[in-house]
Amino acid sequence: MSSSFNPAFTTSDILACQFSSWYKDFAPVSIRSTIIPLSAEFLAYLDEDGVFVPAGSEGVTEEDHLLDGKDDSDSDEDEGETRRYSFPELDAQIRAVVAQYGGVFPKLNFTSPKDAAWVLPPSSPLKCTSPADVYLLLKSSDFIPHDLHAPSVFEGCIDASSPTAPGYQLELVLRKWYSVDRSREFRCFVRDNALIGICQRDTNFYDYMLERETRDKILSTATKFWTEEVKKRWKGGENYVFDILFTRDLSRAHVVDINPYAPRTDTLFFSYEELEELHVRSQSSPDSTTIPELRTITSHGEVASAPANQHNMVPMEALSLGADQGAWADAIQEAVRNQKADDDG
Repeated sequence: MSSSFNPAFTTSDILACQFSSWYKDFAPVSIRSTIIPLSAEFLAYLDEDGVFVPAGSEGVTEEDHLLDGKDDSDSDEDEGETRRYSFPELDAQIRAVVAQYGGVFPKLNFTSPKDAAWVLPPSSPLKCTSPADVYLLLKSSDFIPHDLHAPSVFEGCIDASSPTAPGYQLELVLRKWYSVDRSREFRCFVRDNALIGICQRDTNFYDYMLERETRDKILSTATKFWTEEVKKRWKGGENYVFDILFTRDLSRAHVVDINPYAPRTDTLFFSYEELEELHVRSQSSPDSTTIPELRTITSHGEVASAPANQHNMVPMEALSLGADQGAWADAIQEAVRNQKADDDG
């Protein structure tokens, strides 16, 4: 599917942007990561209603139901209808990666559960140190279901119904966790193999971005990084969106993610119509040195009135109890960690 502002895209274009497709080539300029294929049973677990962790993921002996709407008054018959899950091999793999990296941030083929940051302690949001942390993030996210089934992954592809369309395998990606300065995260837009736009990813105002020297440095480093590192490694089509994290001095960058140039990808401070105008301008340029447009928040008045992912930051149950984000996260973690003691008692 395409519009006057978007090129048509295929299933191959989408699959080129899944993590396992590009990470091997980009590993030298990306964040250390481990990819684990997921079973059909784990897919069934993610599809199951409710937020709970499987047996064994935090040293527990029974499945923990945290937000699935059940309480002690539920009948034995209702309890018997709930499927029990346990993934000892996956648990062991996650624990090994956590031991290697010191902490991980999980995602699936395309999507990360960043909207579920509330489920872990706010002192280190999204940092997972156990299989249970990983599962809680995945189960609490409204974004993750996008990656679970081919129809949603390939929605809008012009060949989605073709019998020769490639298959799809669900994967878990565990990335080494860092405490990231959000002001150094930027999104870059490439159309017809030309870098046309760059914008900050965070929706907060940073006064240092008003400095001409800083803006020139961002443009220079991003353009050089794309030319020397991204373009030569990328094996997908000529239209894509990639996210980068600058070093503190803005002299170098690392690839964080690569996304399809398609309506499913958030254009942040651009619209696809505006990107099309930049694309036309780049195509009409007499040379190939067109400078991409950089957009950042330029005043406090431009700061978004609500934080990103507000709809999924804290569940209604927490609000009804008068709990803040940290208290609710602590309560969830305590419930998981105390389950084994409850069972043994």
